[in-house]
Amino acid sequence: MKAFPLSSVYQLLEPGPVVLLATAQRGTPNVMTMSWHMMMEFTPPLIACVVSDGDYSFKALKATRECVIAIPPVEMAETVVGIGNCSGRDTDKFETFGLKTKPAETVGAPLIAGCIANLECRVVDTRLVNKYCLFVLEAVKAWHEPKRKNAKTIHHKGYGRFAVDGDIITLKSKMP
Repeated sequence: MKAFPLSSVYQLLEPGPVVLLATAQRGTPNVMTMSWHMMMEFTPPLIACVVSDGDYSFKALKATRECVIAIPPVEMAETVVGIGNCSGRDTDKFETFGLKTKPAETVGAPLIAGCIANLECRVVDTRLVNKYCLFVLEAVKAWHEPKRKNAKTIHHKGYGRFAVDGDIITLKSKMP
């Protein structure tokens, strides 16, 4: 074994797909790219996510306590990276990147068309927001695009590198 830089540990553990987090505050929607998230529970579906207090979306998420998590397919990779490389403070990302939206059913943030799935979420726990910028969300409505059943997602590996979903294997499991 050889020493590994602690600043790069996240590259080893980053398991989930890169997602888009949409918010809306005072009628103004915004979207950011996010890869720091994880499932916490499956019934109800609880998701932990880190949204830096330096991100424009932080203020909207903290104020409205709701968002949409959209899971983009690999075909949207360049758009996803472009969204992550600019700020909603000075850029209308929906217009700039040609994102099409649909109204959500239970939250004010928009669903993002063309994605594999969209999760309407409400913030259910903020105890770690001030210390770690960690929000606990509950998915309260889920949408998926049946035509994208086998769509591939991208996974952040650090410094502009991404992995694309690979082969799927099925093994015997006692989990529900």
